Amino acid sequence: MIIRYALFEGEIHSGRETEFRQFVKDRLVPLWTQFPGAEEIRILDGTIRDEGAPAYAMALAIRYPDMAACELALQSPIRSESRQVTGELLKMFTGRVHHHVFDASEYEPTRAPEE
Repeated sequence: MIIRYALFEGEIHSGRETEFRQFVKDRLVPLWTQFPGAEEIRILDGTIRDEGAPAYAMALAIRYPDMAACELALQSPIRSESRQVTGELLKMFTGRVHHHVFDASEYEPTRAPEE
């Protein structure tokens, strides 16, 4: 499986944090959940970071079964629509958005035996 991240590197304009997050929930999530081939959509809101680390206001993570499914989503009309709506969101944000694709492996955590 692969996960494509949209990383919102930067900061939400002061005082607009609630509006930004509500806009994502109300306007963008309904579009992102329509991407063909998407198996899971996760929104990660930045909260705490190491001292000196860059600020990430948000990350969008979309899981696909493979790169072919991801490419299909990237070429879909719904993605074009979501990019236009994202343009409105960016009026509340200073920074840049960049995308990364990762091969993903999942593992269950190991638990210590109970005594």
